Amino acid sequence: MCMRLAHCSDLHLLSHDGAGIAKLMNKRWIGAANLLTNRSRHYHVAAFEQMVDDMNALGIEHVLCTGDVTNLALEQEFQFAKGKFDRLALGPTNVTVLPGNHDAYVAEGVELFGKIFGDYNTPDAGWEWPDGSHWPLVRVRGDLALIGVTTSRATPWFTAYGTVGEEQLARLREVLADSRLHGKVRVVAIHHPPAGKRAESKIRGLHDHEAFAAVIQEGGANLIVHGHEHRDMSEQLLGPSGPIPVRGVASGTYEHGHPERTARYRIYEIAGGHIASDHVRVWNREHGRFEAGSGTPQQSNIAT
Repeated sequence: MCMRLAHCSDLHLLSHDGAGIAKLMNKRWIGAANLLTNRSRHYHVAAFEQMVDDMNALGIEHVLCTGDVTNLALEQEFQFAKGKFDRLALGPTNVTVLPGNHDAYVAEGVELFGKIFGDYNTPDAGWEWPDGSHWPLVRVRGDLALIGVTTSRATPWFTAYGTVGEEQLARLREVLADSRLHGKVRVVAIHHPPAGKRAESKIRGLHDHEAFAAVIQEGGANLIVHGHEHRDMSEQLLGPSGPIPVRGVASGTYEHGHPERTARYRIYEIAGGHIASDHVRVWNREHGRFEAGSGTPQQSNIAT
């Protein structure tokens, strides 16, 4: 039996209704200026609405979003975004949403994300942590073991980096070694890219990417997926039995004359204990729908 995992990221769903000037008197004013000059013209709420329609029509079995559902981590943005996710027929049990750096644009955002999107990252029974933390998150669905890692932190002005942190890394090591996941297709989801040149950036990379790589090398995984860079990306990390693919996906709502970056999401087909194939669905703004990307579906180049 085939299970389809749909991966989207970096939606930046825009709603500032009721946002007073006091809420912008911090790091948010930088983002607000960016919204006025750039982001609000290139990221389209309609694209996510039509993505939801597409996923519902296809009957996808699980949906994963690797962060940045908002722009400035305002409460009304989180509420607006949740309303869009609530349209997914699967419901929170089969929709997993991780936070991104924009969802922690200021420290207040971390708490707001947890409060408003908590149902979308509740761990399975038996996978809770003693301190009540969700992270790393474990959700097992058939052959799929989805392991969510948060890198979402409030950072200084003009930066967008992430960190996993020592405690979460220790827990991730524990999860990857857990016998309950034996034989499952282990997909590790994270917002910031954990491999390649972009992971090394001091401004917007993953500051503890080497420590993360060491955990993966020890524990292994079938696939690592991320967002953050708003483009399709392909890297590798070393695992105990060879290279592990690291795949980034472009923004799910971007459209501004760049065909390779036009709003999209990726579907991974899981069957027979491995990832059998993957393909993208790309937004056709003119027709108001998502369509199969060129050359898809295709045999996956992910060796699992």
